[in-house]
Amino acid sequence: PNWDLNLKLKSASTTSPMPSRYLTSVSNASGTLDANGVCRCAVYLPDEPFPVDRFEKLEVLSVSLSSSVQQEISKVIQTYTSKMYAYEQRLQNLTARVQTIERGDISFTELDFELLRIEIAQMESLVTQLKTSVSDSNGIISQLYTEIRNMSTTIASLEAMDKNNVISLRREILSLKKRLQDCDTLKNQTIFSANSRPIVYGKCNHGTISNVSQPFVVQLNWRGFSYKAGAWGRDPEPVSSKKELYWQAPLNTDMTYMEWYRYYLSYDDFLLYRSPAEKRIVYGQGSGMVVFKNHLYYNCYNSRDVCKLELDTNTIIVRKTITNAAFNNRFSYSTPWQDIDVVVDESGLWVIYATEESTGNIVISKLNETTLNIDRTWVTKQYKPSVSNAFIVCGVLYATRTVNTRQEEIFYMYDTKTEQESRISVTYSKVMEYIYGVNYNPKDHKLYVYNDGYLLTYDLDFYNTV
Repeated sequence: PNWDLNLKLKSASTTSPMPSRYLTSVSNASGTLDANGVCRCAVYLPDEPFPVDRFEKLEVLSVSLSSSVQQEISKVIQTYTSKMYAYEQRLQNLTARVQTIERGDISFTELDFELLRIEIAQMESLVTQLKTSVSDSNGIISQLYTEIRNMSTTIASLEAMDKNNVISLRREILSLKKRLQDCDTLKNQTIFSANSRPIVYGKCNHGTISNVSQPFVVQLNWRGFSYKAGAWGRDPEPVSSKKELYWQAPLNTDMTYMEWYRYYLSYDDFLLYRSPAEKRIVYGQGSGMVVFKNHLYYNCYNSRDVCKLELDTNTIIVRKTITNAAFNNRFSYSTPWQDIDVVVDESGLWVIYATEESTGNIVISKLNETTLNIDRTWVTKQYKPSVSNAFIVCGVLYATRTVNTRQEEIFYMYDTKTEQESRISVTYSKVMEYIYGVNYNPKDHKLYVYNDGYLLTYDLDFYNTV
């Protein structure tokens, strides 16, 4: 039989009508009656059914994304809240310290002022970052910034009010203490007998190294903790216009390039990072540099050359090739990129390196400090890559090696005067794992050591000679 049919399709999951494109009128459809008298007919839809399952997945994904966004926003708010609390605590601590100084309850030094000034500058920088990254609807960040600036002004005025010359008096006291320590050291180094002579700085009237003191941590290098490799020291013979000259040259973070260096004209300035002469060069390589008579000597980048640079003009005035010297990490010390090491002792300038002809063993050459020509060369039997560093005292090469992460050992020495080598064992401590630049200063018998970014000094003791 023929039937007139009008079909309205509905979604299986909702009682709402389907969109108009799913509504179809069908008439005069052919059908059949079954045994029960029920009419059965076939209807063909003109389009695919509505994708309910995909729509539900989209809804779930939308809810999930919304929740994730809310969680991230909460994390950011919590982070800045905790930072603000930390800044508030530091500010309270700084306030208390400034109030103590104002009351005059304790004595103060120039270093006290400088440390406060550094902390305040750090706080000011942090709050400035907050101002640019967080909405300050209630004005708290602006108020915090104002308080920090006021505190900086207070510190400056307190330092200017040093009417009793406390700072200069303390400098005098420190100078006197240093002179007393030097006298005491000289007394301890002297054996009072008819045939003995006192050990004198800058002279070679002593024997070999007998002891290395505990490390004295001077400071972290000026570029920060990430600058692990480098060297530092004190010019043993500064020019007459410079009574003192302290320098430091952290390598870039690749531990290869020497690009920047600084020097200071007093130890106080060095400690306070004050009034530095900061210079850029393109480029030195490795940590084997030294300053001597107002010139910086170093391995020129990607070469076997030694460069002599005049500090005041930051200009290379001599560049000389060390014939056959291995370079580019071929026979470095055990720490990388230390192929060519320029050092100073009581007699002047030396260079420590290795060659293919020496099969990687240490070679020592005495340099003419004016022309950088090699005056004489000695070849040792000590394999250079097994050495962590080396330095020369009175013409005697001392080589060090790593014992563990907190100890080094002077284990080998070679005397250029007698051409004799020997094994010794003088251990000393370090504060970090890796040793880079090691510079001996003949004027104070100290080692200036660059230890994973930290600047250390060691006092050397020597055996007396009859």
